[in-house]
Amino acid sequence: MAAAQGQRSDGAGEMESSEGKVADSAPLPFRVAVDALRGARLRPEIEIDPTRPPQRLAPHAYALEAAVVEGEEDLADGRLVLLHDPAGHDAWQGTFRLVTLVRAELEPEMAADPLLPEVCWSWLTGALHARGLSAGEASGTVTRAGSHYFGGLSERPPASQIEIRASWTPREGSGGVPDTGAHLAAWCDLLCQVAGLPPAGPGDGSVVSLPQRRGPLSP
Repeated sequence: MAAAQGQRSDGAGEMESSEGKVADSAPLPFRVAVDALRGARLRPEIEIDPTRPPQRLAPHAYALEAAVVEGEEDLADGRLVLLHDPAGHDAWQGTFRLVTLVRAELEPEMAADPLLPEVCWSWLTGALHARGLSAGEASGTVTRAGSHYFGGLSERPPASQIEIRASWTPREGSGGVPDTGAHLAAWCDLLCQVAGLPPAGPGDGSVVSLPQRRGPLSP
């Protein structure tokens, strides 16, 4: 991935990547929304790149994958997909939809917390609200998974992961275009929070993050 380093989210070499291109024939609102994603300024711990979007969820789609990196460790990773259907979608109640997957490894004591799923979901909604964003028709799941190793892998300690899958309809502004750059920044706030990093902005001291992870996630 290309490190954002507090700069634009497009990454080096994006325009040469087939995943990063948007056809000139795509509707103008979609192209404007994608340009806002590319121009978003993110925390320096975020490494982000365009990736191949899903082909059958909507007439137009754009996808980014990101990781929170500290040193050489991936503390959390995820994927954000922007969908657009100019005709609108009944389930979305709009013409745009954001779909996300966020994953991180947990410390055992955090994995055992019975309130963890509710807390993780509140982080997503809280990240959006903190930037003044609405999340219409929001839905999703929070999943905990544990792994125990045997045989040739028995020396590895047990591991626990959290996975957040969610989608929401961003409010459309001028020209029917949502503020996708702000939604991307909020999503990266969620990634950093799940990774256990302290809040970046002033006035966020009340936000509680997960402890930092032991190491990178398994593929």
